[in-house]
Amino acid sequence: MPAETKAEPQPLSDETRARLLAQPELILADRDLMRALIGAREAEVGENVIDIRGRAMQALESRLDRLEAAHESVISAAYDNQSGMNTIHRAVLSLLEPMEFEDFLENLDLAVAPILRVETLRLVMESGGALPQPEASGPLIVAPSGTVAELISGGRRAPRGDDIVLRRTASQTQAFHGETRAPIRSEALLPLDLGPGRFPALLLMGSAEMGRFNPAQGTDLLRFFGQVFRLVLISWLRR
Repeated sequence: MPAETKAEPQPLSDETRARLLAQPELILADRDLMRALIGAREAEVGENVIDIRGRAMQALESRLDRLEAAHESVISAAYDNQSGMNTIHRAVLSLLEPMEFEDFLENLDLAVAPILRVETLRLVMESGGALPQPEASGPLIVAPSGTVAELISGGRRAPRGDDIVLRRTASQTQAFHGETRAPIRSEALLPLDLGPGRFPALLLMGSAEMGRFNPAQGTDLLRFFGQVFRLVLISWLRR
């Protein structure tokens, strides 16, 4: 059997050659073509010769990939921040629209919760009197003294303080979320200091998404929303 001979490369057409000479960036911008050219060069010089230019180009290409990935990550984070800010601004404007306190409470369910994309939005307010076990029958839940601290601790022995809490849904808050179409898997708790002489309150948000609220997330936007909500609620309590 005659030995197989390697096929001779076909010359470029005059049109293709002229285009590449006029626009060499067409090759430089195509990574697959550049890899093929480098591979052809290394095959030509043999295995015992290392083409430093080819190795340098591979290193630069790897670095470019990392830079592009970091660039896309920064753009994605900036977009998410902008989107989150717009959402909070819309929710704040919705808080300011009602003219009556009953409408303010009703608006939490009808408008604010959908804007924030949460399944539940509950305002928990403590009272000093003897009260039955609280259940979620609407956006406002009146509970006995000490309830807010118990909900924030979520069954932990050490107190969580008065900062915002993002976590998986705790058993202590299940009754406050009430019955929903989908189980509440994560929640945000925003403590509200209503001033001297008043019992503490709590704004409770619940989501069916497990990763919607978790301790690793930032709380700046939620803190801003909580502060605005606190001021709006105090203004209603003064009337």
